[in-house]
Amino acid sequence: MIKKVSVKKSIAILAKNGIQVNDEEAAVILDFLYLMAKNHKKDREEETSKPEGEVEL
Repeated sequence: MIKKVSVKKSIAILAKNGIQVNDEEAAVILDFLYLMAKNHKKDREEETSKPEGEVEL
């Protein structure tokens, strides 16, 4: 997965919303969000690979 949001950009986005973090904290937040996105994408792929009502044998 290519990470498109830099630590500096994430700090700026969080600051706009009143959240102050340092570089290390921002990196942890980004890693968590990328992990969540990866798992969500995997779940979506699993849902679309099996049409509803079909039984896997």
